[in-house]
Amino acid sequence: MDAESIIRYGGLILVCLLVFGSIGLFFCFFLPIGGLLFTVGLLAAKDDLLPSLPVVCFLLVISSVAGSIAGYSIGRSSGKFFYSRPESRFFRRSYLTSTESFYKKHGPLAIVGSYFLPIVRTFAPVLAGIIGVKAQRFVILSAIGSTIFILVFVLMGYLMASIPLLQPWLKYIIAFFVLVVTVPLIIKVIKTMRKPVDS
Repeated sequence: MDAESIIRYGGLILVCLLVFGSIGLFFCFFLPIGGLLFTVGLLAAKDDLLPSLPVVCFLLVISSVAGSIAGYSIGRSSGKFFYSRPESRFFRRSYLTSTESFYKKHGPLAIVGSYFLPIVRTFAPVLAGIIGVKAQRFVILSAIGSTIFILVFVLMGYLMASIPLLQPWLKYIIAFFVLVVTVPLIIKVIKTMRKPVDS
């Protein structure tokens, strides 16, 4: 995805929808929102295309929390469907089992930390609903995780664009950051799609 074009032509509304989808809708696990959020920060610093930085961050945090609650609700209502769902090139039960292992290893903090891990951040809310994490506790932890996640990526881009010495190198910095964020995910998806589907 061309992050800057998405922001310029879709605006903050589209960015919020992508954040919501990447966290709340399991079929959107492939969306590389890390690079998108970084670019939001860059444009918020050097362009009048977006509202003020606090407004941008607030709306993105709300979108992330809303996505988390949506995923949690899916897990509570029909989560077992995922474990019985047939394997396909776009869905693997290993996504759930790896997320479950992450939960067991890190406990409640897994909800906060999962936002920084592609794929895991999409299935973590679903799994929280499946295993019956208390709704109030989940909402609090997801609010903390969403706030930290959004602020880290957006402010990183904002501060990068605010440093005059780095201005001539911004295009290269954006390209590098997007590659670092998205390439591991792309490799993971390609490897998954190449694996034979169990009959």
